[in-house]
Amino acid sequence: MSKLNELAPREGSTKGRMRVGRGPGSGKGKTAGRGVKGQKARSGVAIAGFEGGQMPLHMRMPKRGFNNPNALQFAEVNLWRLEQAVEAGKLSAGQAVDSGVLIAAGVVRRVRDGVKLLGKGEIKSALNLTVYAATPSAIAAVEKAGGTVTVTRPVKAEAEA
Repeated sequence: MSKLNELAPREGSTKGRMRVGRGPGSGKGKTAGRGVKGQKARSGVAIAGFEGGQMPLHMRMPKRGFNNPNALQFAEVNLWRLEQAVEAGKLSAGQAVDSGVLIAAGVVRRVRDGVKLLGKGEIKSALNLTVYAATPSAIAAVEKAGGTVTVTRPVKAEAEA
């Protein structure tokens, strides 16, 4: 077993850095691989994306889409994932399941703005779920299995016409 002070990389696996500007014998003397004169021969050059005054490509392309800063980010849970947790013994049938229980069971890592129940897969266990949002197919599947789904998302008031 090697000691900590004797650790070294394998022979030939690393390469020393090129020391430029150290005379003509080094092969990287004088201009040090930068060519001759010009902006790119100087230090502090940052011209990525500059096209000599022509409108750069990233500015010529059309803008698409919209990123809503107020959009809610959900921790999404499918039915098959809940059933998998029940089979593994992390959740039990008839148990009241909310976001805290899902985190403790390792079904979701973090809650973000709430848990959304999606209807992919099958569920055979009767679970009493409390989630922020759920799809109609997921609610139907849980109720068919004998469980309940309580949705805590506030209901939008109908717009008066």
